[in-house]
Amino acid sequence: MIDLYYWGTPNGLKLKLFMEESGLPHRIIPVDIGAGEQFAADYLRISPNNKIPALVDHDPVGGGAPVALFESGAMLLYLAEKCGRFLPADVRGRAEVLQWLFWQVGGLGPMAGQNGHFVVHAPEKVPYAIGRYVKETNRLYGVLDKRLADREFIAGDYSIADMASYPWIVPHEPHGQDLDEFPNLRRWFETIRARPATMRAYQGVKPAYAARNNIPEDERRVLFGQTAASVR
Repeated sequence: MIDLYYWGTPNGLKLKLFMEESGLPHRIIPVDIGAGEQFAADYLRISPNNKIPALVDHDPVGGGAPVALFESGAMLLYLAEKCGRFLPADVRGRAEVLQWLFWQVGGLGPMAGQNGHFVVHAPEKVPYAIGRYVKETNRLYGVLDKRLADREFIAGDYSIADMASYPWIVPHEPHGQDLDEFPNLRRWFETIRARPATMRAYQGVKPAYAARNNIPEDERRVLFGQTAASVR
């Protein structure tokens, strides 16, 4: 059994997608990040970076003590290796998937996240920041669109690279992006959206940024006002 500590953010949804695709036995443990549950002492022992998602695998390969993990990319890699799916076994195929997985965790996610923050959440509009991150998100969409020009999925068969990237494309409208400008990306996006596992993963999930531009001040302090004192 795997405990998945989850909230309905793009990074949380990556792992929910994997669980639905793989069928690995798991239970979802909600972590309400607006209420500050990610700073609870018990949770910090699992996820010292006080972010979601995180997991505890109570039945790791080879047995022994449970394995606890944080960081969504590391979790996807661990789970793909555990079940022997969504990551090629050959060295070249594996390298293709991993470089695009790291492209997402190092580029698409952080840039789109900052885009969403300054466009939707920031208490004051900062034109330079909005322009910077909306344009960079647009550039990254262009990279992915070009990659998908001659292939169905990002790195061959459907893989953890696709699962990592898809949830960050879902909020394309609030991120100021028009998928009609990226026909290969749109085709890929619609293909993944139609997968039964994707439908299950997103069932009941609120649209990104829905009613989030008027966050209560106490919740805003939890989400955006933390310092090192929060994790000591």
